[in-house]
Amino acid sequence: MTDIKGIEPTVPPTGTGCTDCDAVGGWWFHLRRCAQCGHVGCCDSSPAQHATAHWKATGHPLVQSFEPGEGWFWDYDANEMYESGPRLAPPGEHPADQPVPGPADRVPEDWTRRLHR
Repeated sequence: MTDIKGIEPTVPPTGTGCTDCDAVGGWWFHLRRCAQCGHVGCCDSSPAQHATAHWKATGHPLVQSFEPGEGWFWDYDANEMYESGPRLAPPGEHPADQPVPGPADRVPEDWTRRLHR
């Protein structure tokens, strides 16, 4: 346990991709990991915006980037970014060989036009 509300560092991520996109055969641009329950969801640029939907459904306010080489956190409640925070249970990022956007076999050819800006 940690003294930061909304962070549970012992909980592992739910997978290597967006849990909700995987369930329906969707695709994502970048991934975010809930710092409280480990739910991996897609970012707000992704078509389905599952990380934000998870926050709205659960009230879990903090996510961490699940992209290789990134360690920043986003606080939905405060609408604020933090460059770093507590180390969460591994893995801290999706596999380096997993393409962005991904997964490769589900990304449409016109994917750049489908991103939210």
